[in-house]
Amino acid sequence: MLFSAAFFIAFHPSLESTFGDEPLKIWPNFAPGETKNGRGKTLPNRDDEIPPITRVVEITQPTITIHMAPKPNGSAVVILPGGGFGKVVPDMEGSEAAPFLNKIGISVFVLSYRTKSKTDANGWLKPLQDAQRAMSLIRFRAKEWKLDPAKIGLFGFSAGGQVAVRLLCDNGSKAYRRLDKVDDIEHGPNFALLIYPWNLYDKKADALVDGLVIPKNCPPTFLVHTDDDASTSLGTVCIYMALKKRRVPAELHVYGNGGHGYGLRPRKGSLISTWPKHATNWLVSQEFGN
Repeated sequence: MLFSAAFFIAFHPSLESTFGDEPLKIWPNFAPGETKNGRGKTLPNRDDEIPPITRVVEITQPTITIHMAPKPNGSAVVILPGGGFGKVVPDMEGSEAAPFLNKIGISVFVLSYRTKSKTDANGWLKPLQDAQRAMSLIRFRAKEWKLDPAKIGLFGFSAGGQVAVRLLCDNGSKAYRRLDKVDDIEHGPNFALLIYPWNLYDKKADALVDGLVIPKNCPPTFLVHTDDDASTSLGTVCIYMALKKRRVPAELHVYGNGGHGYGLRPRKGSLISTWPKHATNWLVSQEFGN
């Protein structure tokens, strides 16, 4: 089924201001460990998905799309979409969050990070490198975009949520060698939103995976999950408990149902699509939105 640009924008209003704009590269040439630059291939839409969901695979050149708030207040977020590391979902778990954030003055940068190749030992390292670089790049260019470097947040969905947690736990150390003066800029977020972060719970250890430890200097964090998510909410709860113990401002919402992979879209019989209202209230209360 073919869709016109107007039809696509009607279902994805957050893309109206940037539809057709050239995405911004985050690395000066090749990303770490890459030998080619490719922005990926978009998989065919699935007939049962209306509005459609975009899935991009084989990304070797990460980029960001920019959605500036009409009345910016200096705050911004880098959004890390989900996709299980083999793909990136830049609309349902990316640009579709721009309208509610833009409405409260927060500008949005959606990162299409690199996807996993057959030779990669894990799926999260390249996205982590890309997220760290994107955070530093936005602070480096903050004056150009009229942003406050002390109000730059990180917003992760699903696999992107896992990457966001790994960045929060990296103790300020980048996962790649310095390339230029952009990398001298702090990459840690001033606030974070974690929406159904994926595969973070180690059942045997009853703790976060891979020895992840939430640091004492973790920024204020907003968390959402559902009780019936096969990627269990226990990882999200572990994060909240750690934040609470460290007296870091945090807000946790665990809905009874809604499953996984909904973005901001409604699910029949669930109230899960109300989470952006809670996020809006939280962001305003933390003085990142207005």
